[in-house]
Amino acid sequence: MSSTPPNSKGRVLFASLIGTTIEFFDFYIYATAAVLVFPALFFPDADPAAATLQSLATFALAFIARPIGSAVFGHYGDRIGRKATLVAALLTMGISTVVIGLLPTHAQIGIAAPIALALCRFGQGLGLGGEWGGAVLLATENAPPGKRAWYGMFPQLGAPLGFFLSTSTFLLLGRLMDEAAFLAWGWRIPFLASALLVLVGLWVRLRITETPDFQRVLDRHARVRLPMREVLLRHGRGVLLGTLLALATFVLFYLMTVFALSWGTAQLDYTREEFLLLQLVGVLCFAATIPVSALYADRVGRRRTMILACIAIALFGLLGFAPLFVAGSPGATLVFLMLGLALMGLTYGPVGTLLAELFPATVRYTGASLAFNLAGIFGASLAPYLATWLGGRFGLHAVGAYLAVAALLSLCALLALPRDRPAACARAGAGRAT
Repeated sequence: MSSTPPNSKGRVLFASLIGTTIEFFDFYIYATAAVLVFPALFFPDADPAAATLQSLATFALAFIARPIGSAVFGHYGDRIGRKATLVAALLTMGISTVVIGLLPTHAQIGIAAPIALALCRFGQGLGLGGEWGGAVLLATENAPPGKRAWYGMFPQLGAPLGFFLSTSTFLLLGRLMDEAAFLAWGWRIPFLASALLVLVGLWVRLRITETPDFQRVLDRHARVRLPMREVLLRHGRGVLLGTLLALATFVLFYLMTVFALSWGTAQLDYTREEFLLLQLVGVLCFAATIPVSALYADRVGRRRTMILACIAIALFGLLGFAPLFVAGSPGATLVFLMLGLALMGLTYGPVGTLLAELFPATVRYTGASLAFNLAGIFGASLAPYLATWLGGRFGLHAVGAYLAVAALLSLCALLALPRDRPAACARAGAGRAT
């Protein structure tokens, strides 16, 4: 048996949190720039609306790359371990992000500029495809009995923290420089500065040891030769249900962030700074409800918690989306963002733990990552694009209906899972370790 010392609680939680915070910071600075900067600098030949859609298409590329990343990094995460794979995923994401900050624009190198931008965005997707699953497993596989959802929500907190940092950075740059300077060079600063965050993340992750669950797999010589093949042949139902149950999570988040920013500045006459400030308040609600949902999930079960969240999201899409997100009413827009992002926290808190518990430890990295990132393709990659098209063609009520349909699909997947057994939640996953 291995004599590797266990990871301390603080080191595990910080390592899972800091990595996803960095990854989501990198991801969201691209999302913000895709709306505010890239249409003018990388797609200047198109009219403003078409340029925005082309920019959002490059945004979607990362979600196509994420399942590939989950397959590649999941393979090594289930073969050689969580620690080394997490380091590689962080480097992939970080290098891709820094290179974006160094790219010449369309005015300098023509069509090669958007092509290079798309390749870097693809690299971001590969890195995040491997990052999320490993961070969730690092947390949940080190969790004590009865606290798997609580531990599993720490990497989830990286999403609102990363969003808060990225939005704050763009707001600060807007205060410190005029629009011309921002478009000329200021937009590059967040991408280049991410290199410092990556160094911090690497330092933390290189100090952790392997998780107990995977160490038991090593000790019993139970590693699977081809984890992806095993997942697809033996755990296809888990992948399908996992993808569907996470669908509403992705649709909701990218409607409340990327689409809302684009629609608010282009259609509702908010300035960039005004809308980003409103979003910052909303993301605080997102962060606040993640631990609430995790505590509730450890008490009554992950499935039940997410069922309630999906019902609330469907009602929000049908009854609250369009009426609250109206022109000339900053108060209503703020309530819209606070409510939508609070619901996001309720579904996002337990989703990582629930997905991890669908698969045994031998293929858990691959299975959980694949389901999560397939949900990203179907739920997020086209969400800003489709919502922009639906809103322009049919109005915001159609966008709200789109969100409600996604929530109902997730609800159906959750209802197809076995019922929660709260008393057994403390031991959830223990029987799947081998």
